[in-house]
Amino acid sequence: MIGKSLALAVVATVAMTGPSLARDQIRIVGSSTVYPFTTRVAEEFGRTTSFKTPVIESTGTGGGFKLFCEGVGVNTPDISNASRAIKKSEIESCAKAGVTEITEVKIGFDGIVVANSKASPRMSITLEQLYMALAKDLPDGKGGFQPNPHKKWSEIDPSLPNIAIEVLGPPPTSGTRDAFNELAMEGGCAKIPAIAELKKTDEAKHKAVCQGIREDGAFVEAGENDVLIVRKLEANKNAFGVFGYSFLEQNQDKIQGSLINGVEDDYDNISSGKYPISRSLFIYVKKAHVGVIPGIQEFLVEFSSDKAWGPEGYLADKGLIAMPDAERAQWRAAAVDLPSNVGGK
Repeated sequence: MIGKSLALAVVATVAMTGPSLARDQIRIVGSSTVYPFTTRVAEEFGRTTSFKTPVIESTGTGGGFKLFCEGVGVNTPDISNASRAIKKSEIESCAKAGVTEITEVKIGFDGIVVANSKASPRMSITLEQLYMALAKDLPDGKGGFQPNPHKKWSEIDPSLPNIAIEVLGPPPTSGTRDAFNELAMEGGCAKIPAIAELKKTDEAKHKAVCQGIREDGAFVEAGENDVLIVRKLEANKNAFGVFGYSFLEQNQDKIQGSLINGVEDDYDNISSGKYPISRSLFIYVKKAHVGVIPGIQEFLVEFSSDKAWGPEGYLADKGLIAMPDAERAQWRAAAVDLPSNVGGK
């Protein structure tokens, strides 16, 4: 539990039960990657129960937490989708606004793909090469750093396409961007000895160098709409896009994922962790809203059922990578029992 305040909890509950502020529909915000999964559950929930279908906004993980942490009450969201774990700073922001009890529910796994149009050859790239293509600054060979000089993929390695580097990706507010920075960029950065040495002397600069993405047009922030990125890849056969595996799964007739370190971006490789850019996906629930906003508990029961998030569940058809049986049972308990499990009890 995050620094529980009984007074705040009582005030919030009273405020939410006032007749002029009643809300009878679950409100969900957050990750564009988790959005299709939550939307599918919401549709099923609205169709098979007496509750209204939840309203869901795709705001990006960071944007979702900002709204979620604004406070307790019917004017704030009940649930936040997230394609990364909540940060300590976000927990603290929530607590300051009276959101002192949050339940974290892991829903499965996803991979981040580097995809392009099927009208072009499929790329095979290492994390180091990907870092060399997208890093803002690179070692200059003299002990310092210089702006990334690479204009074409082939300048990094002749085996890569002889075309201009153009990658469409998520903005800094996106959990996909956070995960890409940590898993792909830092993963490739770690392979470069000159940068690895920097970590021993200046950790802050090391992180900035490893996670800094170029701003000269080679990387284009394409917003939180992954569907839009897919459309742009269809229109530009030389461009690549960075987004979640689920969108690749839903558009395999149009686009293809690159091999990363020689590993295919498929279901088994992502669930086993063999695929280098795989991550966990979450939803976060505001416990103070449970029992006040109708249907939250029932919605979570539906979400955590095997018919939804199991290996053969309807979310698998949307591209969700299921957790192993024992892990699903653990997180189902968190969803159904709704303990406050973020920040310790």
